[in-house]
Amino acid sequence: TTTTSLLLDTLSESDIIIIPSALDFVSQDEMLTPLGRLDKYVASENIFNRQMVARSLLDTLKAVNEDERDCITVLERVGRLADDSEPTVRAELMEQVPHIAIFCQENRPSIPFAFSKYLLPIVVRYLADQNNQVRKTSQAALLVLLEQELIERGDIETLVCPVLVELTAPDSNDDVKTEAMAIICKMAPMVGKDITERLFLPRFCEMCCDCRMFHVRKVCAANFGDICSVVGGEATEELLLPRFFQLCSDNVWGVRKACAECFMTVSSSTSQEVRRTKLSSLFISLISDPSRWVRQAAFQSLGQFISTFASPNSVGQYFREGEDCISTGDLGVGVLCRTEEVGGVDVAEEGGGEQAAEALMDASDGGPCCEYADIVPECLCGEKSKKEPSSLTPDSSDTAGARQQEEAPSGDTENEPQPPEKHTISNKKDDSPADTSEPSSLSEPAEDSPSVSPRDSIPEQELYNSFHFWRMPIAEMDLDMELLHQGKTKASAPVLDRKQLEELIENLEPHIDDPDVKAQVDVLTAALRATTMDSHLEDAFLDRTSTLQMSHGDDSELSDSSFSPEDEKKSKHQDVIPQALLDQYLSMTDPSRAQTVDMEIAKHCAYSLPGVAMTLGRQNWHCLRDTYETLASDMQWKVRRTLAFSIHELALILGDQLTAADLVPIFNSFLKDLDEVRVGVLKHLYDFLKLLHQETRRKYLYQLQEFLVTDNSRNWRFRSELAEQLVLLLELYSGQDVYDYLRPLSFSLCTDRVSSVRWTSYKLVSEIIRKVASCQVLLADFLSELVEKFCHSHKWSGRQAFTFVCQLVIEDDCVSLEQFSEHLLAPLLQLASDPVANVRVLLAKTIRQSLMEREYFLHSANSHQEALEQTLVALQMDLDKDVKYFASVHPGSTRISEDAMSTTSSTY
Repeated sequence: TTTTSLLLDTLSESDIIIIPSALDFVSQDEMLTPLGRLDKYVASENIFNRQMVARSLLDTLKAVNEDERDCITVLERVGRLADDSEPTVRAELMEQVPHIAIFCQENRPSIPFAFSKYLLPIVVRYLADQNNQVRKTSQAALLVLLEQELIERGDIETLVCPVLVELTAPDSNDDVKTEAMAIICKMAPMVGKDITERLFLPRFCEMCCDCRMFHVRKVCAANFGDICSVVGGEATEELLLPRFFQLCSDNVWGVRKACAECFMTVSSSTSQEVRRTKLSSLFISLISDPSRWVRQAAFQSLGQFISTFASPNSVGQYFREGEDCISTGDLGVGVLCRTEEVGGVDVAEEGGGEQAAEALMDASDGGPCCEYADIVPECLCGEKSKKEPSSLTPDSSDTAGARQQEEAPSGDTENEPQPPEKHTISNKKDDSPADTSEPSSLSEPAEDSPSVSPRDSIPEQELYNSFHFWRMPIAEMDLDMELLHQGKTKASAPVLDRKQLEELIENLEPHIDDPDVKAQVDVLTAALRATTMDSHLEDAFLDRTSTLQMSHGDDSELSDSSFSPEDEKKSKHQDVIPQALLDQYLSMTDPSRAQTVDMEIAKHCAYSLPGVAMTLGRQNWHCLRDTYETLASDMQWKVRRTLAFSIHELALILGDQLTAADLVPIFNSFLKDLDEVRVGVLKHLYDFLKLLHQETRRKYLYQLQEFLVTDNSRNWRFRSELAEQLVLLLELYSGQDVYDYLRPLSFSLCTDRVSSVRWTSYKLVSEIIRKVASCQVLLADFLSELVEKFCHSHKWSGRQAFTFVCQLVIEDDCVSLEQFSEHLLAPLLQLASDPVANVRVLLAKTIRQSLMEREYFLHSANSHQEALEQTLVALQMDLDKDVKYFASVHPGSTRISEDAMSTTSSTY
């Protein structure tokens, strides 16, 4: 100790070392002004200090906001920080730019043109930064600035767009080029048609053909639909569609997949003619693509693409006859649901669409129905003719007569049958190429053979034969296109004789396991029967063919042994969309598709089915009926769940008659399905039941209680949804039905273990009281049971529930105050002596907030005023302080839902 003291004595004051503390630095920074701190750390050699400066720029701006010169100084320092050599500093700065821009916009009077002068050039410059993180951050910042409309339109055109176009130049860096093209595509909807067409469209078309980088082509393909939507139909068809065709045939499957995913958006930007003649065949090529991923994307987009054939004014819908249409119709796409009459026939009449179509054709000499005769062969024959060279029948089924032939079997069978002349192929000469290319001798005009009448040339039993009905559609014909142009000078195409048909069938027999081949065998067999009815050789040959089909388990509905109208109704032919598209859509339920395309292809089919049904119209529902039934019985619950969520929409499309016949049985099966499926039905229970007739609707009253039983008792949201739907269902049923069937359900839900379910159920009970209030007997019985079950309940939650219901009844004016006083007031006031404080608290709220607000209870002549005042005084003297508070003063919140949920939250 002595030695230490001696050493300290020998040290002079100059020899003492003072170690600075961190607090000293903090105090020094606090003494600096915001600009002083900014200048100090901008020049710091420590990277983290410069990052901190970039992160705190907005706070610095707010601190000096009062002085315009200081704000400009801060923004100038931003420009200095933007030249930092460290990428992380530049990236941090760019993350703050949108926030600084918003601040400048809000304080524009004091900082005029600050953003466009100081910040925007930095954002644009960073788009070409060498560091990937900086580029990504600047791209994100640019999109945010555009979305918030913080960039002036003039600045977009003069500062931003030229830089992006330059970055996509052919000699630009590959990564930068790809990213810049992605920014251009995302900017297009924000900047509008004018700038996109003038500045972006030429470069976009050029990049679609970029041979070096498939990444650029993939970006173009993925955003092709957005560009088409911006520039409009004319530019799309003239400039973009040729590029789209090239991208759809790109040698990289990722590019073709991107085209399939945006096909619907591209189709929406084109005309109906282009959609039918060009895009349909292009889409078929994507569906048959060698890559499984491309086929998968194409099938997922198929239903969406089909829906584009129904323009907003093409399909008019109404549910029952006599009701107004939801939208008006247009004959350009096909004869859909409309309410106007043509020739005395109501086109939209249930089951009468086919007869109306014939009336339209007769009135216009087949004009509208032959509208696409020159279009459909061009768009459909390509793919199928390459895939199926065995379809040698040079037949065109897209004539007016063929459409009559296909539509006739699906008409209303209850109508009186029309004369045979109505069902022949054609009784008039027509100059259209489609008519002149008809090969069948059955289609020759009656004028060519005056000695043979149509009734004599075609046996009566053959007027509905399978050949006329199940003939191959145009998509499956190897049609010589020259016939379409030379048809006016040629009498007709050559007809296949019986020997050629036999050879075709024999060649196809080894491949009959293929469903497509079997379908061809069915058609050719029907053709053979039609052309050799008077030949004895036919029997032996047909017997051998039918035996072959039976040996392969043929249970097809294409059986030729019956020509009944019921079988013919199952035709899949229509003229709203190209038949090839519909055939591909119907094949999505084929089990082989799940193995070769996508395991969830059936789910995608189910998801888009309402849109396809809307496009085809209810008169073509027969095309989708079998597919819908197949999906409804699919083994995957996700498929059935998808249908359950959309069945009410489909019912609105089909109308009451088809709904009762085809959807109600499926709806019933969904009611007994898994909870994951039942919830789809339950969420739209009211929407579906309101579309049914009263007699059918009443049958479901017996089944409502089944919703109380779930696979998992903890699934309380299921019961909550049931309570909400029951509130809506009250308007669909009479007071007696509500009392008999919905009353037990409501009381059961009021005792649920979950407070959220109980609260919804209280609303349900109050609405039931409103429903039965018009009948004194039902009202008295219902309120009597309510008092007995809840007000006199042994559980305090039941007594509390009774108080909730009473408060709702008063708040919503469910009954008159006289009726309330007669049936509910006395039992309610008895709860003032309830042993549970929560019940008394809610009673005090009800009296103070609801009852005492009504003039009826404040009138001195009212016999109930004295009872109310006595109860209120008793509650004001209650031992519980909360009861005292709510009985003595008027709380600030008067919303029943807030008070109720604040109480129930503690009683869960």
